[in-house]
Amino acid sequence: MRAVVVVVLAAALGGCSKSPDSAPAPQSARPEPKPADRDVILDANQRQQANLVVEEVARRGVAQHIEVNGRLSVNENGTWHVGSITDGRIARVYVNPGDRVRKDQLLAGLHSHDIHEARAEYRKATQELTRFKTALSYAQRQRDRAHRLYELKAASLEQVEHAETEFKNAQVALENAETELGRTRQHLVEFLQVGIDDHDQESGGNHDHMADLIPVKSPADGVVLSRNVTPGSVANPGDELFVISDLSTVWMIAAVNEEDLGKVRLGMPVTVRIQAYPDRTFPGRVTKLGDQLDPATRTIPVRVELANAQGRLKPEMYATAEINAGGSAEGIFIPESAVQQVDGKPTVFVRSGADRFEARVVETGRIVDHQLEVTRGLSVGERIVTQGSFTLKSQLLKGSLSE
Repeated sequence: MRAVVVVVLAAALGGCSKSPDSAPAPQSARPEPKPADRDVILDANQRQQANLVVEEVARRGVAQHIEVNGRLSVNENGTWHVGSITDGRIARVYVNPGDRVRKDQLLAGLHSHDIHEARAEYRKATQELTRFKTALSYAQRQRDRAHRLYELKAASLEQVEHAETEFKNAQVALENAETELGRTRQHLVEFLQVGIDDHDQESGGNHDHMADLIPVKSPADGVVLSRNVTPGSVANPGDELFVISDLSTVWMIAAVNEEDLGKVRLGMPVTVRIQAYPDRTFPGRVTKLGDQLDPATRTIPVRVELANAQGRLKPEMYATAEINAGGSAEGIFIPESAVQQVDGKPTVFVRSGADRFEARVVETGRIVDHQLEVTRGLSVGERIVTQGSFTLKSQLLKGSLSE
């Protein structure tokens, strides 16, 4: 059966008075405007072909969500920029970008003259310590001998005092030698990044085939994001040799519109979607609100932290998200799919009979979680088409053309 467009004589009926027994008007979203004066009729077969879904209008609360776009980045609190502590030349490189590394794993070996100087200083300090220990032992024996001779009246008081002074000087010299040994030891340990035991002390810290190279090690478990050196390249203090990041958590840097920032709070839950995984969502939380507005986009960066135990989330991925702003918006909310633009006006189709649907102009307000607020034009309890309304719009326009 072809759809028929029926002209409703609303104006003629407008002057009719209500009977005292008339039922009260249903609750509405503010006084509704004059409805559209055209209806569309679809029989059961046409309704089935159009997959129409009809739902009852109701006032309800809708959870407030803020939709944002952004990109993923590394968690800067779990990212390390590995450099060199001295000048030198890269002799060996052991890792490549994308490799997973463990804490203290060797990344590269650096050849530097500084390590030879550090070993020489350490070896000299070790020898000096041994010499001053011997000197202190000799000074102690001389002091004890002077005291015995003085008791036997075979030595003068001046000789005893001289022996005491020599003993104290030897003690101070030994203490200074121990301090110098500690300094040179620490200097060498900083280069080698390992402890030095007694055997190393005897050999000046030169105890394996890698002794001529300063090791560059990973400061933590993570992934090699970048490698900026090759064998033979020169490294200087402050140069970034590697970037290591723990990707078990990542950040999303979301751009929040200026007018929405007041609704966002630290700790708010966020649902993130990634184009690479369209059927999955990733939960996160707001951990930082930006301090500076982008004057070009009128947005403020908001940081969201996401768990990434399985490693699916990669830095620089594009992401969309919904920030659960808490609370709810009260009013008449209908699916966005229920609204069609007819003659440039938002229009919904209200079921007014078994086969009849009224095209009604409405006024709209907020959009919350894909639900559109209707501020005027609908009443609670009315039944509207929430799916398949485009078919009704097409039939309405077709009927208008036939007129």
